[in-house]
Amino acid sequence: MITLTWLLLIALAAGVLGLVDGIWRLRARGGSTVVGIIEIVVAALFLLSLFLPGIPFGSLALGIALLIVLAVAMFAGGRTGRTLTIIALVLTAIWLVLTLGWVVIPGVN
Repeated sequence: MITLTWLLLIALAAGVLGLVDGIWRLRARGGSTVVGIIEIVVAALFLLSLFLPGIPFGSLALGIALLIVLAVAMFAGGRTGRTLTIIALVLTAIWLVLTLGWVVIPGVN
């Protein structure tokens, strides 16, 4: 049974937005294909790591990898908009800060 928490919702939103952004990068003409493929793989593994215990790296390492890939994707440019990338980047950063316990918000973490 999976408990629905605010941290899980933030992580799901960040992972789904990262996955959608990677798909948009692949579909765009003149987009950065390599960054899109890496973004899709990392975001999919991040989403799977939230629910399956057998993912090799774990959700924390994949969250950091997703944050790095999103930052690279934001500066890689292309014909895709940056709004979705920025939202996914902010949500991933918020999830990492709350998960690592750097900021404690009662009721959230």
